[in-house]
Amino acid sequence: MTGTPDENPTSAFTPGGRRRHRKVRVGRVGARRALVLAMAVPVASAALTGTSAFAADDTTSTTTAQGVSLDGLDPDDAQLVKNLTERVADPRLGTDVSGVVLDADSDTALWDHNGSTALMPASNAKLATATTALTLLGANHTFTTRVVYGDGTLTLIGGGDRTLTSDDLAEMAKTAVDGLKAAGVTQVKVRVDDSLFAEPSLATGWNEGYYPTEVAPVRSLVVDGAAVADTAIDAGTVFAEKLAAQGVTIDGEVGRATAKQSDVPVAQHTSAPLSSIVKRMLKTSDNNIAETLLRMTAVEMGKPATFEGGVDLVRQVLSSYGISLDNFAMYDGSGLSRADRIPAATLAQLLDSITEVPALSSILEGLPVAGEAGASLGPEWGRFDDADSQCAVGKVRAKTGTLTGAIALSGVTQTEDGEWRIFSFIENNSTAAPAAIKDAMDGLAATVNGCWA
Repeated sequence: MTGTPDENPTSAFTPGGRRRHRKVRVGRVGARRALVLAMAVPVASAALTGTSAFAADDTTSTTTAQGVSLDGLDPDDAQLVKNLTERVADPRLGTDVSGVVLDADSDTALWDHNGSTALMPASNAKLATATTALTLLGANHTFTTRVVYGDGTLTLIGGGDRTLTSDDLAEMAKTAVDGLKAAGVTQVKVRVDDSLFAEPSLATGWNEGYYPTEVAPVRSLVVDGAAVADTAIDAGTVFAEKLAAQGVTIDGEVGRATAKQSDVPVAQHTSAPLSSIVKRMLKTSDNNIAETLLRMTAVEMGKPATFEGGVDLVRQVLSSYGISLDNFAMYDGSGLSRADRIPAATLAQLLDSITEVPALSSILEGLPVAGEAGASLGPEWGRFDDADSQCAVGKVRAKTGTLTGAIALSGVTQTEDGEWRIFSFIENNSTAAPAAIKDAMDGLAATVNGCWA
C-alpha cells in the first residue's frame, strides 16, 4: 500500500492498494460474484432442480411496493413481491419494520418496504465491521501477542488477538522459560502491557450493565475470551501460572506496565488469519471480537484505537464501495449501541458489495446457515423451526441481530430456479415476544428463498 490513509484514501480501501472502480450498477451479472456466492452458500441439491415454488400465472398488475413496480417482473418475482408485502404486515413485526430484497445478478431492488428508514440494526452492524477489517487489513492479516524480558521482569504484550487461549500462553511460557533457564534466571516479575488500545470506555448507546456479560471492557490482551472486568490482568495471571508450572518462581502479584524498547523478545504467538477470526465472529455473533477488530483496524491504519477511530474508517470504507450512508449512524463495532442506525437498504447494498469481492468471501462463509447447530441461526435458538420457515433450512445464510426492541436478519439465498437474492429485514419496537418476532423474520427469509409460497 502506498501512502497513508489520509494521503490516499481511495486506494487505502482496496486489497493490495489497488483502486476499485465501480461500474454503473446496471446489468453487472459477473461470474466472479456467482462463484463467490456458490462457494459460500450450501444449497440443498433438491433446491437446484424442479419448478419454482411460486405461482406461474401471468400478472399485469401495476401494484408497487414502496416504489418498486410489478410491471416488467416475471411471474415468480411478482408473486414474491406480493407475498412479502402481505407478510411484512404480520402483527408480530409491529409497525417499525423495514425490508429490502435485491436481485443479486442485476443489482436491482425487487422489493422495498421503508428500506431507507433509520432503525437499530443490532448485530447486523458486524457486517460493516467485518467488511472494514478485511478491506483494510486483508484476509491473511494476523495478530501477534509477545513476551519480552528486562530487569528481572517478563512482560506479556497484548496485540489485539481476541482468540488467544490458555494453551497458547502455555507454549509462550515454555519458550520463555527455556530462555530464562539458559540464562540462569529462575525468578521473575510478571507484568502485562495492554497500552495498544486507549483506556476502556462505554460507547455511545452502551450502559454499564453490558459489562462484562454482553461485552467486556475492550482491551488488547485477553485469554480464553474471558468475561471479566480486566482481561489483561486476567491473562497475565494465567501466564504467571503457566510459568510457575515450568519451575519459575513468580515475584509478587501480576501488575501493569509498558514494555521498554530495550526489553528482549523471548516468545510470541501469532493468531489465525483474519478471515478465520471474522468467520468465528459472525457465526456466534461475538461482540468482543467485533470490538477488538474495530480497534485493531484503527491501530493498523494509524488511527486512534477508539470507537470513534474505528467507526471513522467504517464510514470511509463503505463510501469507497459506493454504499449509501444516508440515515447511517454507528458508534461501535458490535451493534450493541442503542444509538446505532443502519437502514435495511444500506445493509442490502453492503451484502451486494460483499458478494462481488472475493477478498470478502469469508464474510459470506461466516454467515450462519439456517438450522446450523452452534451458530446464531441454529435450532438451539429456535430459528427456522416452524411450518413457515423449516423449508429454508440449509438454504439461507444470514447475519442475525437481537437487542431489546430490535431484531434484524440480513443475508443471501438462492431460489429454486437458481436466482440469487440479497435481503435485509429490520424491526424495532415490536411488542410481540422475541421468539415470535424471530419466527416472523425467518418466514420472510423463507419467502425470499421461495420455499414458502
